Amino acid sequence: MKTIGLLGGMSWESTSNYYKALNEGVKSKLGGLHSAKICLYSVDFAEIELLQHQGKWTETADILVDAAKAVELAGADFLMICTNTMHKVVPEIEAKITIPILHIADATAEQLVKDGITTVGLLGTRFTMEQDFYKARLTEKYGINVNVPNSADQTVIHNIIYDELCLGEINPRSKDKYLEVINTLFQQGSEAIILGCTEIALLIQQADTDISLYDTTEIHAKSGVEQALASA
Repeated sequence: MKTIGLLGGMSWESTSNYYKALNEGVKSKLGGLHSAKICLYSVDFAEIELLQHQGKWTETADILVDAAKAVELAGADFLMICTNTMHKVVPEIEAKITIPILHIADATAEQLVKDGITTVGLLGTRFTMEQDFYKARLTEKYGINVNVPNSADQTVIHNIIYDELCLGEINPRSKDKYLEVINTLFQQGSEAIILGCTEIALLIQQADTDISLYDTTEIHAKSGVEQALASA
């Protein structure tokens, strides 16, 4: 079994779901008392969040590069970044480590392609919804069309993530708003919705809507288990 390297703490609420899903996945595959081999580096999200909103992405990259180097030095065979937004700095991290990064957008896109989804709605932080580091990867590498909410809805989605979900707060009114946005994206032609922030699944689950949801945390963790158990 390979050792999974995790960069977590962005936020720790969703990272705890990664840890649980990876261990449950390995146990499901191997049985008995088996669990995942994991090397986790958890950052202080307050530092990251401040730099994000100041547009200081180089500084956030520096923090995660140092964390990734530590995880590699500790013996991880590959790296998973437990957040969609910070995949923005994957190129900077890849340039400084030798172990591969299991990209969350790739794992999600591969599942979408497998399921025959060609147009998808994307929810996430404003950074993920607005910028191209995530959307363009889905479109250019996998041919998937991506729809995002309008600017006003993006602001609401973004604020709920940072002001509520990252703090572990679950608000029924916020769930209603997310479901409203999901319905709008579906009406605009999205065949399914990517929950493109690892906290969103704390608020919205498949049982809440008939529209297909793709939980990036669940998909990424499943892919991580497969890679950990794959033959070298």
